[in-house]
Amino acid sequence: MKQLPGNHHNPSGWLQSRQKGTQRLNRRRFLAQVATAGAGFNLLRSGLLRAGNSPNNKLNLAIIGVGGRGRVNMNGVKVRDRGFSVQADLKGLKVENIAALCDVNEIVLAEASKQYPEAKTYTDWRRCLDQKDLDAVVCSTADHTHAFINVWAMNRGLNVYCEKPLANSVGEVRLVRETYLKHRNKIATQMGIQMHSTDELRRSVELVRRGAIGTPREVHVWCGRRPLGGSYLPESGPPPSTFHWDLWIGPASFHPYNPAYLGNCLNWNRFWDFGSGQSGDMCSHMMDLAYWALDLKFPTSCRATGADFSPDTCPRWLTAEWEHPANDWRPAVKVFWYDGGKKPVFPLEIFKQIPDIERPEDGPTGPGNTDPLYKGLLFVGDEGWLLTDHNFRVMIPKNGRSDLTYYSPPKQEDLIPSSQGHHDEWIEACKTGKPTGANFDYSGMLVEHNLLALVAYRAGKKLEWDAAKLSATNCPEADKFIHRKYRDGWTLNG
Repeated sequence: MKQLPGNHHNPSGWLQSRQKGTQRLNRRRFLAQVATAGAGFNLLRSGLLRAGNSPNNKLNLAIIGVGGRGRVNMNGVKVRDRGFSVQADLKGLKVENIAALCDVNEIVLAEASKQYPEAKTYTDWRRCLDQKDLDAVVCSTADHTHAFINVWAMNRGLNVYCEKPLANSVGEVRLVRETYLKHRNKIATQMGIQMHSTDELRRSVELVRRGAIGTPREVHVWCGRRPLGGSYLPESGPPPSTFHWDLWIGPASFHPYNPAYLGNCLNWNRFWDFGSGQSGDMCSHMMDLAYWALDLKFPTSCRATGADFSPDTCPRWLTAEWEHPANDWRPAVKVFWYDGGKKPVFPLEIFKQIPDIERPEDGPTGPGNTDPLYKGLLFVGDEGWLLTDHNFRVMIPKNGRSDLTYYSPPKQEDLIPSSQGHHDEWIEACKTGKPTGANFDYSGMLVEHNLLALVAYRAGKKLEWDAAKLSATNCPEADKFIHRKYRDGWTLNG
C-alpha cells in the first residue's frame, strides 16, 4: 500500500491518522486557491498600517463584549475544546493596545477596566465605534448583534474579528459580506472558526483536493449537540441597575428580562430572535472543512426537515441537503447536515470503531458524552471515503483499491502553508495586508449557506435558490425568513 503522509499502514486496508498528515490540482493553482485572496492593501485607515509596514506597530483595539468569549479574547488563554488543543483567541491581543472596552454589564466592564485602565469604557457599542483612534474591533457579543457591529465597524474603516456566526439571518450575512467586499482593500476581517487555521484541517483538504477519494460526490457533516428548545422565558423581575437589558436586546423584538438568557451562548442562541441554533453555532465550525475542501460557493437548492416547528426556538434536531454546481475541477456535489443526534448512515462497520477518540459534551445534554462519532465529516468519492474531524482522519478505498495507486500524495513543498494562529493571522493582516483564511468573503458564503437551511425548514419545502437575487425562485413566501425586522431606532447598515 502506498502510504499517505502522516498516516500509518493498517493491515485492514484503511488508513488512520491523528497527526499532521482532490481531483488533482496544479500546485501553483492549488496554493493560490487555498490561500485566501485579499493581500495587497492600499492604505488602512490610520495611515500607520500599510502593506509592508512593520508588524511591531500596535493596533488600537476595541473589545465589544468583554465577558465570556470576550474575556477569552482579551486574555488569550489556552483551552481544551472537544479533544483538540487550540489557542482559543487572540494571544497577540495582550501586546496590542486595548483602547476601548464595551459591555452591557457594568460589573463585567469594570473588571475588564481594571486590567486595561487606559481603555475608554462604553455600554453602547454604537458609541464605542465612534471613538476616533480605533484601528480594529473584536466582536464577542450575543449573535443577534453580530451583523450590526460588523457592518457599522467596516463602514467606519475598521478591521473586524467576529465570533461565529457573522449574522443571524441570510439577509444579514449577505450585507456583511458585501460590505467587506466593498472595503476589502482597506481592512482585514476574520470569523472565529479557529479550527480553520489548524494543520489537521489542511491535511484533510489536501486529501480531498488531490484525489485521495477520487472524484468527490457528496459530504455528510454532523454534530450531536441537542438544543433545549422551549419557549421565550417569562419575566423575572427588573434587571439589575448595572445591566443594560434594553441594549442587550438591541435590534431584536423586545422580551422581558430573564437572567437565564445570559451566560453560555447555548442559553440564547436557541431562540429565533437571539440566534440560529446549531446552524449558526457548530455548523459554522464543522461545515468549514467541507466548504474549503470542496471549494464551495453558493448552492442552487436547499431542503431541510426537523423537529416540530416552534415559533420561539430553533429546531431541536435538523437535517439539511444542499446542491452545489460543478466548478472547474469537480462535478456537482451534494452537502448534508445533521444535528440534534441525527447522523448519516455509515457505509462500513469499521467507521463505527474508531479507537481512542472521545468527544465530551458540555452542552445541555450534560457532560460525559463519549460517542466516538459525536461529530465529524464523511466525504464520499468514486474511489473511497474519508471520515474525518479536526483531530483524526480515516480513509477507506472502495473496490479493494488498497494500493492507492490512483492517488499522488503531496510533497512537502506542496502542502498548504501552516497558519501562525487564527487570531495572530488577523492581527498581522491588519498591519501588513496579508490574507486571512476566514475573511468575511469566505465565511460570509459559509454562514449564508448554513442559515439557508433554517429558511428551508421554516418554509417547509425545497428551495430553488437564486444566490444572485437572494431569493428562492419557487417559494416567494420564504422571503420573510431571509430578512429580519428590527426594533425602531436600530439600523443595520449604519
